[in-house]
Amino acid sequence: MSRAQEIYEALIADLRKGKYRYGDRLRAETLAADFGVSRTPVREALSRLQERGLLEMTASGPAVTRLTRQHVLELYAMREILEGSAARFAAQHASGSDLETMRQIWEAFSRAEGDSDRAEHLNRALHDAIYAAAHNRYLMTMLDGMNDTLMLLPSTTFTVEGRHARAAREHEAILEGIEARDPDRAEEAARAHIREARQVRLAVMFSY
Repeated sequence: MSRAQEIYEALIADLRKGKYRYGDRLRAETLAADFGVSRTPVREALSRLQERGLLEMTASGPAVTRLTRQHVLELYAMREILEGSAARFAAQHASGSDLETMRQIWEAFSRAEGDSDRAEHLNRALHDAIYAAAHNRYLMTMLDGMNDTLMLLPSTTFTVEGRHARAAREHEAILEGIEARDPDRAEEAARAHIREARQVRLAVMFSY
């Protein structure tokens, strides 16, 4: 693996962990010192992140992309399609162990009300379990790319009053469709869940 690739993957991991938030500037000289390399592989890594839309060029250099309302609308439009497809395929292909895993995560999520960080972690785990249950590698690739963009969204929506309880009900509707082996029902429940999540996200980010 080239040094540029190593730095690129390390920066992706840092973004996923929340080390950098939207608007933060990434300075090539600082990163080069942190990684103990010249600025050339760092610039290559930053250029790849910019190509993927995770960084944008500002007057003071590359910075983590600030998502506008239009960005969020476009992102959630694609998320609704992909998450709906994942639930549909899961209803068709989930194994017994997949079903058990999803139900166990949902039960843990249901008990996490009041702990927004844990709820966010379990929410991600449940969605990942649905993706895995779909058993479609190409869908997984598209979902991975989408979720890399989702990590640019600030904070969690589980701090919004009532959101956790509603999400638990929405998740249960998805699981019921999957467990019933009803692709149409599972897909519609997943799409409805994402539409609701979009409205909450827009309210959190742009209620001014």
